[in-house]
Amino acid sequence: MVDDLTYLFNPRHVAVIGASHHEGKIGHTVLNNIVSSGYKGKIYPVNPKGGKILGLKVYESIFSIEGEIDLAIVVVPASIAVNAVEECAKKGVKFAVVITSGFSEIGNIEGERAMVEKAKKYGMRILGPNVFGIYSAIAPINATFGPSKVRPGNIAVVSQSGALGIAMIGKASEENMGLSTIVSIGNKADITEAEILSYLFNDELTKVVFLYIEGLENGLEFLELAKKRPEHMSIVALKAGKSKAGARAVASHTGSLAGSDKIFDAAFKEAGILRAESLEEAFNWVTTLAACPKPKGKNVVIVTNGGGVGVLAADACEKYGIYLLDDMEVLKKTFQDVMPEFGSYKNPVDITGQATGEDYKKALERALKEESIHAVIGLYCETNIAAFEPVGDAFLEMQKKYGKEKPIIYSLFGGEGVATIINDLKKKGIPAFDDVEDAVSALSALYRAHQPRKKERMEKVEIGKGKIRKVLSIAKKEGRSQLLGTEAKEIMLAAGLDVPPFEVVDDIEDAVRAAEKIGYPVVMKVVSEDIIHKTDIGGVFLDLDDENEVMEAFEAMKRNIRLYAPKADVRGVEITKMLPPGIEVIIGVTTDSSFGKVVMFGLGGIYVEVLKDVAFRVLPVTKNEIRRMLREVNSYPLLLGVRGEKRKDIEAVVDAIYRIGVLANEFPEIVELDVNPLVVYEKGAKVLDGRITIKVKK
Repeated sequence: MVDDLTYLFNPRHVAVIGASHHEGKIGHTVLNNIVSSGYKGKIYPVNPKGGKILGLKVYESIFSIEGEIDLAIVVVPASIAVNAVEECAKKGVKFAVVITSGFSEIGNIEGERAMVEKAKKYGMRILGPNVFGIYSAIAPINATFGPSKVRPGNIAVVSQSGALGIAMIGKASEENMGLSTIVSIGNKADITEAEILSYLFNDELTKVVFLYIEGLENGLEFLELAKKRPEHMSIVALKAGKSKAGARAVASHTGSLAGSDKIFDAAFKEAGILRAESLEEAFNWVTTLAACPKPKGKNVVIVTNGGGVGVLAADACEKYGIYLLDDMEVLKKTFQDVMPEFGSYKNPVDITGQATGEDYKKALERALKEESIHAVIGLYCETNIAAFEPVGDAFLEMQKKYGKEKPIIYSLFGGEGVATIINDLKKKGIPAFDDVEDAVSALSALYRAHQPRKKERMEKVEIGKGKIRKVLSIAKKEGRSQLLGTEAKEIMLAAGLDVPPFEVVDDIEDAVRAAEKIGYPVVMKVVSEDIIHKTDIGGVFLDLDDENEVMEAFEAMKRNIRLYAPKADVRGVEITKMLPPGIEVIIGVTTDSSFGKVVMFGLGGIYVEVLKDVAFRVLPVTKNEIRRMLREVNSYPLLLGVRGEKRKDIEAVVDAIYRIGVLANEFPEIVELDVNPLVVYEKGAKVLDGRITIKVKK
């Protein structure tokens, strides 16, 4: 098998299987695009009719071609595509880009599988089927049926959607975006987006990767790969399909809260992938990332000719976490002597509505020369006082002189003339926007893309694997997927979590004995795999202070079970310590179809499904990543202490989540898990209740 994708992106010789004599046909458009792109290698059109197309000799079969072929573009009907692919493989072609549709996307899974098997037999790799082709600047080659004009550059586009990919070529041309490659992966029958990324991470032309994805079958592999990308490279992703939680029945809070979109969000954050919410936002980000150098520090200065637009920009900076330099000594030293009489050197730096192109040039140059200023936002509002063309010239001059040293983002607001300046700046690869919010969002993306990526190691913790296996084996022997609450607590205790003492009893005398041994006050709970929500049927009694209360609660529980759950298999009654109040949090694990085991954290205990204030991470996860996850929850400040309360033991929560993650990874049969709630104190955190679901062989 050809694992190195070099000749897919930089083929020495290419064949078009299904090259057409008729303009308008895909087989003709692909061939014409290859010729028009200035491809230097040999081009072999293949069509049983022979003759010539675009001045090139047409071969009746791939076997009539004498030379070696690195890449075949397959553009024939699905009915003969499998045979065409097999012939290419027999010929020794290294890669086939199968544009043909009509395979797994319409249910023809067998045909697609047969195609891949025939290719693999002879060592050939397949991109597709159901793709629009591939463009690569390094060759250069445009082997797509999209627009013929593509500007070479440093942005790679990888799309799961063929139609959207073609539209992206047109949009990139309109925006004058420079592309290093644009590749459609279609049905992913063979080559995956992970393999494409592996190639791009070693591509000398690519600086930014833009991914359009609808789903991932190999999410964990993709995630680990994305984390290992080169320091200079950024990834922007647009994920379609913000689906709700899966329709399957789930017993845990975690499972019901874990919609696939939330998990993709968490996975992207973990890998440092920037997730855009729209195509426009994605294009804004990738063009800015492609054009701007890495900021050398956090200090940003806004230079504007309008106070109002400056305030809007400052508001957007606060929203997106951009730090505006507020050192008045530096600002005064930098801007005072280039400031008009009614201007202000406070940040935003207001050079007033009378500002000319020369005024902009002086102010921007001062900002760009000052070492303690690390990035600049240039704003312009059209006025009737000063001509706008010189302002555009000033922006171009500043970009030419300083654009490779510091990030400079522009936003211009006005009429048709201003729109012309924006387009002119964009054509020269300069980040320019007609909306202040878009400009600040793009600068924020630049800062986020260049956040330091530390290689964090997993810590070694000991868990009682033998004890855990023993508990799991009992449930497996009984064919139970749902563990008892007490079994879940035994496993959590073995994993190193702080679980208050508990006992399971069968009669009223043992209930009293256990309560006295544990120490009042105590809690009483029914133990049954058939009763998931114990409180709903009167299966929980709290704050029992003495022998009489324990006896009364035991009798009441028996009556409640007979009345509300007569068919439930009751294993006994749990007696455990009544805990003092604290901050209640939930820790959970669920299994995602794309990424495997995922851990969740949230505040609220029993209210978590109402509040939905939760954060996720894909396992395995380091302690530092857990700390970042905790800070994403809106109610996190409760753990820091509010209204005179002392700070809670956040590190105890971090340790508990980490141990739960280790537990879930060590025991793949655990498919869902809840610690709900974990009660957090000023020192320590205790498990109040737990639930575990396992996969049982049938």
